[in-house]
Amino acid sequence: MSTPTSSTAHTPQSSGGSVVASVIGSSRPISWVNTAYPFAAAYLMSGGGISATFVVGTLYFLIPYNLLMYGINDVFDYESDLRNPRKGGVEGIVLDRRMHRVTLWSAVLSNLPFLVFFVAAAFAWPTFGGPEGISPAACLVTLAVSVFAVVAYSAPGLRFKERPVLDSLTSSTHFVSPAVVGLVYAGSSFSTPVVFTLAAFFLWGVASQAFGAVQDIEADREADIASIGTVFGASRTVLFAMAAYAASALLMIGAGWPGVLAAVVPVIYLVNIAPFRRLADADCERANAGWRRFLWLNMVSGFLVTQLLIWIALR
Repeated sequence: MSTPTSSTAHTPQSSGGSVVASVIGSSRPISWVNTAYPFAAAYLMSGGGISATFVVGTLYFLIPYNLLMYGINDVFDYESDLRNPRKGGVEGIVLDRRMHRVTLWSAVLSNLPFLVFFVAAAFAWPTFGGPEGISPAACLVTLAVSVFAVVAYSAPGLRFKERPVLDSLTSSTHFVSPAVVGLVYAGSSFSTPVVFTLAAFFLWGVASQAFGAVQDIEADREADIASIGTVFGASRTVLFAMAAYAASALLMIGAGWPGVLAAVVPVIYLVNIAPFRRLADADCERANAGWRRFLWLNMVSGFLVTQLLIWIALR
């Protein structure tokens, strides 16, 4: 979740001066769709339909989930964020210390009612418009894994983001688990195409987090923070990310026709990061150009996947 830092210190900001703006800014609005979309698409494509669970679940993974994920990150990464020259835009704000407590409370309190709903929905399908014959235990376990991964990534005592390789695996879980939650709450069976698609999505997430860590290598080493980037180095981390993107594309073959068409998506990301495959650690911040393209490629790939899903639904 963190972004590259440098010796240039930032002045903490409150994203426009208001508490609300600071809290919203901390949740990375540009990334909201990256977690809401997987849940909504998985729920609808699995036959869940437009129900209370669909609406509430989509809203949850749109804002409160992201506030929990990025808010915790901003609070406990404060010292390194101070030296981040790119904070203040789409990649997050430097959260003023005065905003830390309110951000954490906002994250917790905004999540609680949605989580209560999910627990209730797991046991009361007729009331919440859910399908018959699903497993409450499966619903609650997948939801628990999703929330735990979000907290464990940045929270003190766990800090999975500082455990090389586990950082990439946990980060990918942040984006794949909403889709899994959508599937189990819709009562879907995990068919072979679904499993291959989820596996491909997971490897895409692993690759994306690994490449994102490249830009932080020097700053993380200065701050004595471990990551997949600090352990592998810039060049090897980029090569690892390229391999994961390639494997993601290959896995989509198992999704069958026409899902295999989505294999082009991870290939696009692979091409985006390929120019950095020989990047020296000292030049790691140059990878930010590829990371910024990544943020906008998410919109393009989301559009392409949406068109494919519409086509599948209309077949």
